[in-house]
Amino acid sequence: MIYTITLNPAIDRLLFLEKELTKRKTNRTSKVTYDIGGKGTHGSYAMTRLGVSNLALGFAGERNFAAFEEILMQKEISHRFIQIPKGLTRESIVVIEPDNQGSTMLTEPSFSVGEAEKQQLLLFLKKYLTEEDIVLIAGSLPENFQINDLAELIQAAKEKQAFVACDLSGEALLLAAQLGVDFIKPNEFELTELLSEKTGTVEEALEQLSREITCIAASKGEKGSICYYEGKQYQVLAPKVKEINDTGAGDCFVGAFLAEFSKCKDIKEALKTGSACAASKVQYEDSSYFDPKEADILKQQVKIIEL
Repeated sequence: MIYTITLNPAIDRLLFLEKELTKRKTNRTSKVTYDIGGKGTHGSYAMTRLGVSNLALGFAGERNFAAFEEILMQKEISHRFIQIPKGLTRESIVVIEPDNQGSTMLTEPSFSVGEAEKQQLLLFLKKYLTEEDIVLIAGSLPENFQINDLAELIQAAKEKQAFVACDLSGEALLLAAQLGVDFIKPNEFELTELLSEKTGTVEEALEQLSREITCIAASKGEKGSICYYEGKQYQVLAPKVKEINDTGAGDCFVGAFLAEFSKCKDIKEALKTGSACAASKVQYEDSSYFDPKEADILKQQVKIIEL
């Protein structure tokens, strides 16, 4: 089983502008839609679309839980979220400009997680996790969920000998690396923070880090991405597509990668699947949707070069 943990999920409200966003002017929308928000939930959606069994875990606000759960059910995401009493799941506003000019995200503050809810999540992992499972911990930390709480969560999964994947940033990503999780996916900005204390070139620092972490899939912007796995390096070149909304593309990659990896443990196939699904995702309007059939075609265009 794959478990995804989204500690600070969101409801994405997508605003499609009629014209380019302009300051000091009324910007009118042509359409408004809603989608699930949060890295872990996006990962679960990708796994579900690929037919891989998974369960989405985490916290969600009690006050708008019905609206949050309705989107999960529409996406057919199996879930077991712990409700935060009197809490409100944050809403993220995604502003999408016409003619593929990119998107802008604005997000609300999170709810505050109590000790009882923290313990409830920990007890679930301790009860159900096995060494055959994969755990994906992804996204930002909500209010009152401290770095030591994250450490306790990661340690609980490691004690069960599950494969621990983390898609985090900042201090949380540094912690995951220090604890020696099995998988991380830093982007080029997070990579700079992660390697700031290491010496030598980026490649040398990454190679050093790969001795502590089983798999690192690092994005290098327009240069594609590079993966370090079991002492080997792979350059990943994704197919060129027409981009409409890149929100959630990295989350889609992680979910699809882990879905394929859980089935075959073939790193090249997992990288191809993740890259192809992400390439499909950016061609659609919402934050999570991609077409598995289209991804199968794009998969043939993904180039994996062993360095």
